[in-house]
Amino acid sequence: MIEISGLTKWYGDNVGVDNIDFTVQKGEILGFLGPNGAGKSTTMNIITGYIPSNAGSVKVSGYDILKEPAEVKKRIGYLPEHPPLYMDMTVREYLNFIYEIKKVTFNRKSHIDEVMDLVKIGDMQKRLIKNLSKGYKQRVGLAQALLGNPEVLILDEPTVGLDPKQIIEIRNVIKALGKEHTIILSSHILPEINAICERVIIINKGKIVASDTPQNLSKKLTNDSKLIVRIAGPEAQVIKSLKALNGIKYVEAQGEKEPFSMDYIVEAQPSIDIRKPMFNELSKQGHPILMLKSLDLTLEDIFLQLTTEEEGM
Repeated sequence: MIEISGLTKWYGDNVGVDNIDFTVQKGEILGFLGPNGAGKSTTMNIITGYIPSNAGSVKVSGYDILKEPAEVKKRIGYLPEHPPLYMDMTVREYLNFIYEIKKVTFNRKSHIDEVMDLVKIGDMQKRLIKNLSKGYKQRVGLAQALLGNPEVLILDEPTVGLDPKQIIEIRNVIKALGKEHTIILSSHILPEINAICERVIIINKGKIVASDTPQNLSKKLTNDSKLIVRIAGPEAQVIKSLKALNGIKYVEAQGEKEPFSMDYIVEAQPSIDIRKPMFNELSKQGHPILMLKSLDLTLEDIFLQLTTEEEGM
C-alpha cells in the first residue's frame, strides 16, 4: 500500500530524514514515533506531497508521489497536528468547501452526512467552528481527512490537547477506521499507540532505529533477563536467597500482593537463564514460587531506551 525507499530530506546542512525505508500494508495501523525533530512530520509531509524529498521514492498504491502526485493525493487523507480549519464557517460549510477542493465525486449531501456521522459531529453541523470545543475541532479535522473516502489516513498527533474522555472517543474512532483504511498515526501519547497500533516505527535523528510490534521490541530489548516473581516467605530471607545465586544482577521487592507472599523484580546477567537455579534454591529454603513471568518493557521504556542509546552514540 505505502512503499518508502531511500527517503532523504535535507534542510541546508541539516538532515531531516536520512535514507529511510519502510512499507505499510493495506489495512495496517502503524505507529510512527520519535522525539521532537526526529523527522516524523517531515516524513509525513513528504508522503502527502506537501514538501518534496531530496532523494528516494514514495509510492502509494503503486503511484509515485513525484511522478503522479494527483493520484497519490487522491488516495490520502491527512490530519496535521493543527487542522486547517476556517473558524468563521459552520461545520457543514467547511466540509462542503473541502469537498469542492478535493473534487470528491460521491453524492455531496449523503457523503458529508456519512462522514459527520462517522466522527459524531452531526449535531454540530450548523455551529461555527470557532465556537466548538477542542475535541470537536479535532473531529472536524478528522472529517475533512475522510472526505473522498481515501485508502490511506495520515494522522499527526490526532489527540493533542484533548481531555481523557475526548482522547478515548477519538481513539475509538481511529480503531474503527482501521478496519477499512491504512493508517499512519504519530503521537507523543505512547499508551495510545500501544492501544491502537499493530506495529511501530521509531525514528531518531532522521534514521529508523526500530520497526516491529511493541511485544517483539520488548522481547528483543529485554532478552528475558528481567523477571517478576511472586514468592511466599519472609522478605529478608527471600532476598538473601536470591542474592546468593550466581547470575543474579539485581533484586527489588515490590510489596505484598497476596497474604504471606511478595512480588520481586529479579534481573539476571545477560544471556543467563536464572529460572531453574532460582526455583531449586527457593524450594530448598521452603519459599515456593507462586508466579513467574518475564517483565516486558512498556512502549515508553522501549522508546526511551532506543532514543537515549542513539543520542549517546
